[in-house]
Parts: sequence; structure tokens; C-alpha cells
Amino acid sequence: MRNVLKGLAIATILASPALVHAETITIACGPEDDELKQCRKGAKDWAKKTGNQVEFAPVPLKRKDQFTAFKQQLSEKRPDVDVYRVDVVWPGMLAAHFIDLKLYVSDEVLNQHFPAIVQNNTVGGKLVAMPWFADAGLLFYRKDLLKKYGQNPPTTWQELEEVARKLQQAERKAGNGKMWGFVFAAKADEILTCTALEWIDSFGGGTIVGEDGKVTINNKKAVEALTTAAGWINDISPPEVRDYEEKDALDFFLSGNAVFMRNWPEAWAKAKARGGKLKCEVKGKCEVAVMALPKGGKDGKSTGTLGGWHLAVSRYSKHPEIAADLVKYLTSPEEQKRRAIKAAHNPSVMALYKDPKVLNANPFYPSLLETFTNPVARPWQVTGRQYDLMSSEFFNAVHAVLSGSGTPEDKLKGLQKTLERMSNEGKW
Repeated sequence: MRNVLKGLAIATILASPALVHAETITIACGPEDDELKQCRKGAKDWAKKTGNQVEFAPVPLKRKDQFTAFKQQLSEKRPDVDVYRVDVVWPGMLAAHFIDLKLYVSDEVLNQHFPAIVQNNTVGGKLVAMPWFADAGLLFYRKDLLKKYGQNPPTTWQELEEVARKLQQAERKAGNGKMWGFVFAAKADEILTCTALEWIDSFGGGTIVGEDGKVTINNKKAVEALTTAAGWINDISPPEVRDYEEKDALDFFLSGNAVFMRNWPEAWAKAKARGGKLKCEVKGKCEVAVMALPKGGKDGKSTGTLGGWHLAVSRYSKHPEIAADLVKYLTSPEEQKRRAIKAAHNPSVMALYKDPKVLNANPFYPSLLETFTNPVARPWQVTGRQYDLMSSEFFNAVHAVLSGSGTPEDKLKGLQKTLERMSNEGKW
């Protein structure tokens, strides 16, 4: 991995060659096609506005490889990259290598963003990243099928199970033998940590590790949540979901063979663009609808795991002030509005959830304010540098439950002991 980011390829230089005093800022964003496209567009606009230049560093495809490459380069204090796109759980692990953006971003600007996301990006009082776009798990569903069979959108996981099973059986009886009720990404990876945390938190089972650092995962509500989810496999969910990433779940849903799907907000734009059997009608109104995830029973709550990507400036940048200006531009209300309309990148700027043009492109936004105001955060703040190892232990235990190789009771009991050994009595 040592050479992953060495020898940076000059992707595209975005500025007039006639400018004599232009500085060059290198950003590592992408590698997803749509996100990279939006990043390039925003950077191009900034370059024209400021007279500076932008280069794009190559980024590994896999999230884990990205983190490894970024961590190595930053540890070597190399100035090759000025701005990094970072995952929502990376600030705590990389904070020492990023500048404090509070030196460049006013309180007035920060107050425009969801407080939970600003707090997530604040480590030791230092703002180490600005939110590029927000994410939280959502429920996508076939509103045409619910209407066809006279069903209302589910408010609890139990209702989702009942509706999914009923529509799955009805559609199979009508000739679609490939129909399933619910698809989601459950590969043994970070996506399963996100998905499973939503189940557990919605039932009132906590967040794996409490704010005090104590491990809390072995409890009755967490057992109930995983028991419920395990029961979906080969009933309303195909066994293959255990190997699905987000793209796999979306591909299956867009094939027309699933009633419900858990995914991230940007799947809305992809659903509209790709169509498949779910062709959009005029004015962008589709057979697909979006809502907050169901509650874990009547006494539970609707919750979505906080995701999203953020922009940070390297401490080793030769031009930190200019790099910070690029970050401010890419995370500004105007730029977030553009991306919300073009790519359904959920804004972190709260006012955009009332913007008419944003709502025309994403009519489900108003119903999701609660999700983004009070998302469930993965416990990276308390686990710090051990977060990735903690998460790996968690998603492997959950995957074993979904695969039928262990009961929720046994797996959570074992996970509790493993994480307690890691935690050093809550000190991590």
C-alpha cells in the first residue's frame, strides 16, 4: 500500500493557464463515479472563481484500502494531498493529521449544519472536517405494489415483515417467482455495522458501546433485534443478502423483484436515473417512495445510522488556507443544493430541507428531518483508534447470526466479553 498514493497522476487541472500566481490544490475524493463527478464539478467552479488550480489524487476503490492509504501518507507527513474525503468514523483516528477548520469557518456557517454532524466532526474541541454530504439509512419501497394490495407503509419492523410476506406471496402467486419482500446489504463489512446498529437501536438495545466506554451489546433488546432480523433470511429476504453491498441491494430492487429495500439517500437519484422495471413517470414521479426506517415495535424508535462523507485539510499542506477555502466552497449551501438536486446527496445544511427546488428533486426530504437531527452514531468517539477492530468484531458476530452459525444470545454474550477485553475497562 506504500505506493498507492505516490506518484500522483495529474487528473485534470482546472484553471486558466494564463494565471501567473495560481496555487495548485490536490484533493482526494471519489472513487465512486457519481461522487467523483460531483467533486470535479464543484472543484472546477471553485477554480474558476478563485483562479487557483485543482488536481485529483487517485483513490483506492475499497473503503478499507482508502483509510490505510490515507493513514500511511499522513503518518509520513507528506504534502502530496491537501484535502481528503473522509468517512464519518475516521475523524477520531486521523484527527492529529488535520488542521482545525474553526480557524477558517465561522460559527455562523457551522450553525447552518446539523449539530449532530458538526459534533461528530469535532475531536478534542478541534473541527477536523466539514460535512460534504450527510447520510443515514432509509427505507425504499414500491408504492405501486402497496397501493395494488391496499397496504400502508409500515411503521414497525414487525409490520414490514407482515406486509413484505403478504406482497411477496401475492406477487409469486401472480407469476413473479423471483419476488422477495425485503433486501438490504449484509456483507460482513462496515455496511453491516451500520445496518445492524439501526436494528438494535430501533429496539432500544443501545449503540454497542456506551458514551462512558462501557460495552453494552449483550442485552435483551439487542437479542430481540437480531432474532427478528435473522428470521427474515430465506423468508422475506433472499439468503444472498448476506453477501450484498449497497449496490447489490439497489440492483436487486431496481430489477423489480423486491418490495422494500434499506439503502442510503443517494439511491433515490440512482433509482430515478436507471429505471429498470421501475420506470419513472413524467415530472420525476416514480413508483419508488422513501421513508424513515421502521421502529422496533410500538415502544421502539425510528433511527438511521449516521453516515456520509466529509472534507478535511492535511496539516502537511503547503497551502492550508487555500485548501480550507476549497473545503468551505464544496460544503457551502449553494454547492450542497446543487448536489442535492443533481445526485440526491443529502445536505447537512438544514435550511435546504425547505428549499423548493431541492424538494422538487427529493420530495421525501421533509419526512427525514428527524432522522438527520437525531441519527444513531457508531461509537467511534469512545473507541477511538480501536474503532475498526471493534466494528469488525461486531459485524462478524452479526453475520454469524444471520448465517445461522450461532444464536443471538451466544454471539452477543461472546461479543460482550471480546469487546470488554479490548476496552481496558472502558478506557479504550
